[in-house]
Amino acid sequence: MPLRYRHVDVFADTAFTGNSLAVFPDAAGLSAEQMLAITQELRHFETIFLSGADGAPTVAARVFDLFGELDFAGHPLLGAAAVLHERDGGAAPRRWAFRPTGRTVEVTTRRTGAGYHAELDQGPPEFLATVPARDRPEVAAALNLPAGALAPLPAEVVSTGLRYLVVPVVAGLAEARIVRRDFADLLGRYGAQFAYLLDVGALEGRHWNNDGVLEDVATGSAAGCVGAYLARHGVVPVDEAFVLRQGRFTGRPSRLVVLPQGSPDALRNVRVGGGVTMVARGTLDALPR
Repeated sequence: MPLRYRHVDVFADTAFTGNSLAVFPDAAGLSAEQMLAITQELRHFETIFLSGADGAPTVAARVFDLFGELDFAGHPLLGAAAVLHERDGGAAPRRWAFRPTGRTVEVTTRRTGAGYHAELDQGPPEFLATVPARDRPEVAAALNLPAGALAPLPAEVVSTGLRYLVVPVVAGLAEARIVRRDFADLLGRYGAQFAYLLDVGALEGRHWNNDGVLEDVATGSAAGCVGAYLARHGVVPVDEAFVLRQGRFTGRPSRLVVLPQGSPDALRNVRVGGGVTMVARGTLDALPR
């Protein structure tokens, strides 16, 4: 049987901006190997595969990037919820429960003039580790930055599902890149899986795969960590949404709306949302073996 999918742009109010995504609403029966092969064939940064989306209270979701399956990801869940809202119809806001690997998360959607707005509740953040002062120049150098580019805030590991080292800077965002081959090992020293470079004054960020080859357009999972980090350190107020910008350096400008809730010392959750624009429909006429 042909396998249908929807191509959407997330964190975007117009097509061909934001972070592109392929959504397979009815992917039951596919193996992990097939899902990875399809993701590599379509060449989106990530692809999401759903099952149980017809009336089940919780939709099973599996997310793949070009290298393997992810435990959690932001923009695929937002895009998937918008696709389900479009498929089911209706003008009223909707609420969706997704179960990626090991957890259940909630996404709300509403229709807009440009498509949909989707918002993901990432739950309470965890603050896991801080880079010691003696290591800050090494972290900066690994990102092609002088030590003086770092902001007078801690470089801190935060998680709302994935563990990001938030590296705050006051300058150098345009020149930044990963220049250290063992960057993943450096992050592992502090228990982090990835790094997110944050210009604290401009509220703009960048994120790469740990090999430094691919730059992400808009990192929803990291945006929740950034929101928690900024609220904890008093840079943004709690219970007020702010816009985090990303993707300018990839030619895909994106707007991530972030809402930390609770108090700076006891954040109960972080919500991350943005526009979802419908771009194309597709059908796979063949499946990988």
